Amino acid sequence: MKASSKSINMFLFAGITLSVLSLSQLIGYWINTNIPLNSTLELNSLVHFTHIRNYGGVFGMLQGMGWLFAAISIALLIIVSAYLWFGSSIKRYEYLCFGFIVGGGASNILDRLIYGSVIDFIDIQHIPYWNYIFNTADVMVHIGIWPLLFFSFFANSANSNEAGRNDLNA
Repeated sequence: MKASSKSINMFLFAGITLSVLSLSQLIGYWINTNIPLNSTLELNSLVHFTHIRNYGGVFGMLQGMGWLFAAISIALLIIVSAYLWFGSSIKRYEYLCFGFIVGGGASNILDRLIYGSVIDFIDIQHIPYWNYIFNTADVMVHIGIWPLLFFSFFANSANSNEAGRNDLNA
């Protein structure tokens, strides 16, 4: 990859990361200042904003161990950023997708540093066996993960098929 292309892609990654981080923090701040802790604002019958705090990790696991999730998250964000910076054959979609993932992860880390916990508030109702409350940063991580998995799977599948055809023609 050319140096200028790498710089453009890193700029896109940084822009998405900072945008996601800023948006998630602004929304979390609004929730924190406008909806009292452990109370709900009903937007419609499906979506509620229920202000809770997560002192643990994913799905509220290991409550009180938020520091552990913060430490692991910081390490992962550094590793992802190094991968993008030093990698030689990284596709543009990886920079874009990882921008959402790193921005969302950084926002949850910042919540832990500022508030001592993650501000969760998106409460989807009427889904059987679903009782989780999450935040904007979590949504952004998913916006990055699912296309990354999709493109990675199909890019690898296409490369495997191409390699198989080349083997048959040899």
